[in-house]
Amino acid sequence: MLESKIINLTVRDVRFPTSLEQHGSDAMHTDPDYSVAYVVLETDSAAALRGYGLTFTVGRGTEIVVCAVKALSTLVVGKTLKEIVSDFRGFYRLLSSDGQMRWIGPEKGVIQLATAAILNAVWDLWARVEGKPLWKLLVDMDPAKLVSCIDFRYITDALTEQEALDILVKAKAGQKSREEQMLKEGYPAYTTSCAWLGYTDQQLTQLCSEALAQGWTKFKVKVGADLLDDIRRCSLIRKLIGPNNTLMIDANQRWDVHEAITWVTKLAEFQPLWIEEPTCPDDILGHASISKALAPLGIGVATGEQCHNRVMFKQFLQASALQFVQIDSCRVGSVNENLAIILMAAKFNVPVCPHAGGVGLCELVQHLILFDYISVSASLKNRMCEYVDHLHEHFKSPTIIRNAHYIPPKDPGYSCEMLEESLQKHQYPQGEVWRAIEQQGKQ
Repeated sequence: MLESKIINLTVRDVRFPTSLEQHGSDAMHTDPDYSVAYVVLETDSAAALRGYGLTFTVGRGTEIVVCAVKALSTLVVGKTLKEIVSDFRGFYRLLSSDGQMRWIGPEKGVIQLATAAILNAVWDLWARVEGKPLWKLLVDMDPAKLVSCIDFRYITDALTEQEALDILVKAKAGQKSREEQMLKEGYPAYTTSCAWLGYTDQQLTQLCSEALAQGWTKFKVKVGADLLDDIRRCSLIRKLIGPNNTLMIDANQRWDVHEAITWVTKLAEFQPLWIEEPTCPDDILGHASISKALAPLGIGVATGEQCHNRVMFKQFLQASALQFVQIDSCRVGSVNENLAIILMAAKFNVPVCPHAGGVGLCELVQHLILFDYISVSASLKNRMCEYVDHLHEHFKSPTIIRNAHYIPPKDPGYSCEMLEESLQKHQYPQGEVWRAIEQQGKQ
């Protein structure tokens, strides 16, 4: 079925009105409507195989990503899956470095989000053809084949092809037992669902208490809008979870460098493991300064969910500017680019703790972190994957959490496929959910 030809690509603007209840609210994104540009690749196979992909947005602007996907679609339609995966590096470069469209990137912003959506659909299709969940496709893949999927341009000063191959070959030892461990226990998760910035203290208390009862031991709190408010909220959460559970804080890019250092120093009494996105996501040297200043307090810096590409991660690692690498399944160039980032993190011995949540981000990134543990890092020290308990009911193969661990998906594919009923209801602006909101606004 690798001979199947991609004969059509469709893309839809799908939005969920999460802003109505302040789900997802933080110091910079006060009213997000979790959204996706949702891609379907149709093939000419007798089984009518399809590949499903998406990229995540927070409402307005999704229509621009949709336009970018349409602009890139001509590079995909007409190709067989075999053509693509036999030279996946070349196909990645075709999408990311088109001689004209790269001008509105290159490899960053809207055009890279669109690239991610399309490539996610291609990986989903490939995994479905092989009859495996994406993580298993990667785990079973020959190391040389894996390396051939990565575009090493611009990163060979940090990671060569040979170094990447050596890391993968070395990790073969014990791989089977780690896979069995994941199937039995799952991958450790932390929750962000309890402490969105727009939640009241009553909501924080209720949600945190419920999470503790469900077995959660790692909690993230949104901070950055008001220091006294942050002190109160962090104090409340720390008292609820006790001294032995893990607390992280996330400012979502709110501060200048010196402001970040001062602010986090005043929150140090609550013993956060990390401060996430303390400043502009592009400011690598700023993050390095923050990391150096907070190290004596035992607080690390985590970032990555808005890093444009592998080159930025390379520089963050080279500059010792982060202590936790937060890959995102939809921000960079899909699995291909995340493989490069995971392998660079392994070389620099920095733990990968993925960003998730949104719409579908948990469903997708679980595959990548399972691969990281089984086939690359072989370590769970200081490692965990974010989990947010929103919108999973809209997916055909929703994330399964058991005892605060991600249970490895078993269905073939990349877990991207959404329910048609959900898509129709939430398609923007014509879906019934959005028509009802428009009507309410007119009353």
